[in-house]
Amino acid sequence: MDKSTSFNSALVALSLIFSPQLLAKDNTPFSIAIHGGAGTISKSKFTPEKEKAYRAKLQEAVDAGYKVLEQGGSSLDAVTKAVNILENSPFFNAGKGAVYTYDETHEMDASIMYGKNRQAGAVSGVKHIENPINLARLVMEESVHVMLSGAGAEEFAVSHGVPLVDNKLFDTESRYKALQRAKEKFKKERENKDYQAAHQSLDTEYKVGTVGAVALDKAGNISAATSTGGMTMKRYGRVGDSPIIGAGTFADNNSCAVSATGHGEYFIRYNVAADICARVQYQGKTIEQAGNEVIHDVLLPVGGTGGVIIVDTKGNVSMPFNTKGMYRASRTSTGEFKVGIFKND
Repeated sequence: MDKSTSFNSALVALSLIFSPQLLAKDNTPFSIAIHGGAGTISKSKFTPEKEKAYRAKLQEAVDAGYKVLEQGGSSLDAVTKAVNILENSPFFNAGKGAVYTYDETHEMDASIMYGKNRQAGAVSGVKHIENPINLARLVMEESVHVMLSGAGAEEFAVSHGVPLVDNKLFDTESRYKALQRAKEKFKKERENKDYQAAHQSLDTEYKVGTVGAVALDKAGNISAATSTGGMTMKRYGRVGDSPIIGAGTFADNNSCAVSATGHGEYFIRYNVAADICARVQYQGKTIEQAGNEVIHDVLLPVGGTGGVIIVDTKGNVSMPFNTKGMYRASRTSTGEFKVGIFKND
């Protein structure tokens, strides 16, 4: 090979390495955001050690999901991984940290949605599933249905090799004490009021608490996942917004992915997750504009408390909430990284 041929070959190799197409591929955006619930989260109730532990768990979850994306994994795998870590922590109202029902058991809900084709899966009122988000994904991928509930959902789980666990696995001392406080307050309020009025008198902290994740992968697909133990002292098989597609969870590549946390009855009635995405898709608003409008201008005036995490197909992240705090974290391929608990974080 002469020098001219060798030189030309080197130029070709360099042009391939630095070609705009390859550079664009290397710079393809990806991002993830997570939440561990919104509510009356006051800094005065946190010791330095407790705050450090919560922040560390949030970072662990967002980092785990980010690693999946960084290695070229799907947004579905990323949100599942992140939510599993939050479900397995007693810090948050999902999985092992699930709150108690009135009857002193635990009933959990979860849902997941894939923005590429709007496939979705959800479970509600499950009592013996260690990671409800995994079962929601199984419903999406292995059944012809979107939502399964209670004993039927658990029968489906067993038929696909998912083990059932003792409901006591989800017992925690702090959640049990919260139940007793709620019952005592409820009892005092109910002496002169009916059930509905008495229940409405309970503080926000008893009505909120969820975990969730949203992500964009390198292939340009977005996903959302949400899991919860529901409302403290809930009765009658109550189901909140978390397993309801469009209310607590939504994802569509044409707009954005949303996971919500808050007083579920309001998020259901105002179709929060889908409303945010509709404003992005049909009104051309940014996720920041759409999220703030729904959380602050639509929900708050009618008494709806909570927040959402949002990601779009450009990798932008927004995490608005109208409560004193929201456990949250985000990380993007552009180097942005946030972990927050309180309003001013």
